[in-house]
Amino acid sequence: MARAVVIIFYALLITGAVALLCSSTPPRHPSTTAGAGVHRRLGYKLPALNFDPLVEKMQRAADEEEQRPSANQEYFGEEGRFNITKRLMRLFPSLDKSPSDGKISFSEMEDWNVAQGADRLAYRTQKELLSLDRDGDGAVSFHEYFPQFSTLDLAKNEMGHGQAGWWMELFKLADVNGNGNLDFHEFNNFLHPEDSHDRKIKIWLIKDKIKQMDGDGDERLDFDEFAKHAYDVYKTYVDFEKTRVPTAQEKFADLDVDHDKFLTVEELLPILPYLKPGELTYAKFYTHYLIDAADEDGDGHLNLQEMIDHETIFYTTIYDNVYEGDYHDEL
Repeated sequence: MARAVVIIFYALLITGAVALLCSSTPPRHPSTTAGAGVHRRLGYKLPALNFDPLVEKMQRAADEEEQRPSANQEYFGEEGRFNITKRLMRLFPSLDKSPSDGKISFSEMEDWNVAQGADRLAYRTQKELLSLDRDGDGAVSFHEYFPQFSTLDLAKNEMGHGQAGWWMELFKLADVNGNGNLDFHEFNNFLHPEDSHDRKIKIWLIKDKIKQMDGDGDERLDFDEFAKHAYDVYKTYVDFEKTRVPTAQEKFADLDVDHDKFLTVEELLPILPYLKPGELTYAKFYTHYLIDAADEDGDGHLNLQEMIDHETIFYTTIYDNVYEGDYHDEL
């Protein structure tokens, strides 16, 4: 019973994590749904994360109405059922690498899930790039991505959340070489800023987050603003990590490096992954969920039998037969 309660808790926490992602993820081109306009962004109803890249590949083929690759037929029975046990037996050595000891550690599982997340981001970026790059130069201009913004809109340079100037600011930060176009890597940072390693983009994200929490408009957070807005989001993710959760007072003091009773952009940078989590961050929390749900002997590792005994959590999309193809919503 206790274990069931823990698993239910983690499932609810995963749901909460997705909800937080929904409120914090970046913009996307509006072409996928008629009438939606520019106010779209990644993160809404994120598809259940696919543990298995083969399932991801099959779903992409289905979305694009392609035939299932013949190389995958070995995992399907006569009735077309996917043989999960056989697939897990094939995958296990791919995860059990550091070292290869017959069990999968947290770090091995995390590395795997983050790699799958990075592949999903790259796939979506490439797909979007191909749909927009009409001149075939391998890059996207601001006007190609946002044709609805006029020259007058840009001249106004309005910086409100989702306005032309706001988007242009992020676009210029992603445009590292300053040529007015985004190549694949730059476009990837633009589409998925929460997963970017670019320091300037991280600062932009924190500034944008502060605007949403800064009641007095001084571009920093006092303790009340931090406790009311930032701390609960931070606490949710730290709970996931099963570490001791500092109190709001303790965390504020830890972040307030200069002890001036305010938190600046620079001081808030260490908790950016908690305040603005991206798909790669979510993949890490997904790892916590998988380990906790399948680790029967409580050793913090997963052996092959444990994974087979709990195959449903690794292949949720196979069992549910549901795939949310449109993972965007209004800003």
